[in-house]
Amino acid sequence: MEQPIEGRTAATSQSRTSDRASLPGQVVLVLQGGGALGSYQAGVYQALQEAGIGPDWIVGTSIGAINASLIAGNAPQDRLARLVEFWGRVQRAPLWDMRGVLPGFGDKWSYWTTLARGIPGFFTPNPLAHVGDFYPLGADHAGYYSTAPLEATLSELVDFNLINKGTPRLTIGAAHVRTSQMTYFDSRRCRLDVKHIMASGALPPAFPAVRVDGELYWDGGILSNTPTEVVFDDNPRRDSLIFTVHLWNPVGAEPSTMAEVLNRHKDVQYSSRIASQITRHQQAHRLRHVINELAARLPDAERVRPEVRELMSYGCQTRMHVVQLLAPQLDYEDHTKDVDFSHASIKQRWDAGYAHTKAVLAREPWVGQFDPLSGVILHEAGEFTALAAE
Repeated sequence: MEQPIEGRTAATSQSRTSDRASLPGQVVLVLQGGGALGSYQAGVYQALQEAGIGPDWIVGTSIGAINASLIAGNAPQDRLARLVEFWGRVQRAPLWDMRGVLPGFGDKWSYWTTLARGIPGFFTPNPLAHVGDFYPLGADHAGYYSTAPLEATLSELVDFNLINKGTPRLTIGAAHVRTSQMTYFDSRRCRLDVKHIMASGALPPAFPAVRVDGELYWDGGILSNTPTEVVFDDNPRRDSLIFTVHLWNPVGAEPSTMAEVLNRHKDVQYSSRIASQITRHQQAHRLRHVINELAARLPDAERVRPEVRELMSYGCQTRMHVVQLLAPQLDYEDHTKDVDFSHASIKQRWDAGYAHTKAVLAREPWVGQFDPLSGVILHEAGEFTALAAE
């Protein structure tokens, strides 16, 4: 079987140990949902592992939850091999490569083949779906495809006993079907199993909802595809270096064709609320730092009063560096890109994630002098993408 990234597993033996004391806090990896685009995240992880930077906490949604479970659910020396194995299983090998002759043909062929036949090791067509409009299938089976193959794949490749030991911490986002509320399943608060990962990736109407503890859940990307808020709102907060791995481009040109409209619509929908979230948390954390500064100027006699201590508790001294990594737009990609499991696309995105992250680690943007009142410092993807291209 052809692997998506040749020679990648050999790099694990060459990994070096990073000086963790030089990093500004716990390392958090936040992984978006985005189907086939998720191979970019595997490249990001490979570069981090080679630098000796293991995540303390991984937060994932949909394909991000799958990649997160493959990382957290394996020993460090086995993680990259498991990612290679998973992406090798789900890639679709073309009968022939027509990209150089008929641009876009290979992508369309891959798309229609995926719709008709599914993806080995991931999902297969549900033969009862065509009668679902007339005959109740049951909430657990109401989808155009069955994800039973994915459940078998994850059960084989992920050690959930290891995940539930809590290092690294794993948090999975899913949408509660009955209440429309975002739910986070956290290895520090509950035992995780394959159903939690499946729930996070149950994107309707393609995939049926997944039942966890008697309740139905859909793909977390419906509500928050980049769930950084779970890190910002953690209690107690900690100094953090947060790598947010984006699969959908929040910025794009005005669409002028229907194909461009469909493509841009997906980018807008699934890039989610990340920009507004970051802005809101930058403001909130700045106010917490301001409270600390004001409290420090109070006389000792005032600071010990119970009502003043209560007000001071709203302050916070933590600092969070948010490093954005953004998957590239490939030539000829369109709104079908998230179901493009072709070998060529998986490899291109994996290589891009690796190159972008190497550029970030070389740049070390979290090192330097920063406004003492800034609690959330954003390092945007553009500069690292440009560095990787040089």
